[in-house]
Amino acid sequence: MKWKKIAKIIDPADFPNKDYSYAAVPFIGEIKNSEIIIYFSVRDQRNRSHLAYAVFDIKYFKVLEYFHEPLMYPGDLGFFDDSGFMGTQFIIINGKKYIYYIGWNRSVEVPFRNAIGIVESESGSNFHFRRIFNGPIMDRSIYDPCMVGGPWVMNVGDKFLMYYLSCDKWEKIGDRFIHKYNIKIAVSCDGINWFRKGIVAINYKNEYEYAFSSPRVIQDNNLYKMWYSYRGSEKAETYRIGYAESTDGINWIRKDDDVGIDVSEMGWDGEMICYPFVFDYKGERYMLYNGNGYGKTGIGLAILEQD
Repeated sequence: MKWKKIAKIIDPADFPNKDYSYAAVPFIGEIKNSEIIIYFSVRDQRNRSHLAYAVFDIKYFKVLEYFHEPLMYPGDLGFFDDSGFMGTQFIIINGKKYIYYIGWNRSVEVPFRNAIGIVESESGSNFHFRRIFNGPIMDRSIYDPCMVGGPWVMNVGDKFLMYYLSCDKWEKIGDRFIHKYNIKIAVSCDGINWFRKGIVAINYKNEYEYAFSSPRVIQDNNLYKMWYSYRGSEKAETYRIGYAESTDGINWIRKDDDVGIDVSEMGWDGEMICYPFVFDYKGERYMLYNGNGYGKTGIGLAILEQD
């Protein structure tokens, strides 16, 4: 597997509304002709995440439209998402459009706490969503003692599988707070009510790794393929993109050396590469991804080279 980087396609410096920066955790909505809705998270001047979008024409390779105001804002005071709304996936369930998201909460002893929420499209729109619940659909539990986040949901037969990050503990080393989270699996019949029992999909492979995020899973025939971000190694502290395979969606084999994409020698993605989103369009496979600063420098596009 080898990915060819094409270009940075979304730059926060181009936003019409200068009150917002970053373009983090990209994922796509519906594709009409060659126009792709790309959702992502922006930050306001208080460093809170909001859901925003751009319309990108992949045929003519240009952004046709940027958001002027966010699509979704942080929740009300005291709610699980009052410090930030970070979308992770657009999905259609029983003909209705939804977006799963991470709700951010500021904490006292540690910097933050995450939980998972869902919003529904209003009248089938791609640009108007509403909260179904004020509370999260998944929060910390006996299997996820510190927090949960980063959901990716897929329909498998008569059930739904969710791959999500699960924080098992925090450590304070000097002035730094280190969160330890891997990727676990939950199961649902309707995409809203979730059952879990601590099944780990992607785990740490050594003492240096400490964080995984943004699992993205597709199914190629009888093979499940997952891309994700991971960090913590002898060589680098910053995020890299990893890859794993499974024959049943439950038991995974990490194949990070086969991912075929890494940081550039310099530039906007020369220090970090993270938050991959893989999709197919007209027989080609593409990847959206973030570079330096967790989305501060924008979103890039890569294409999978044919063998």
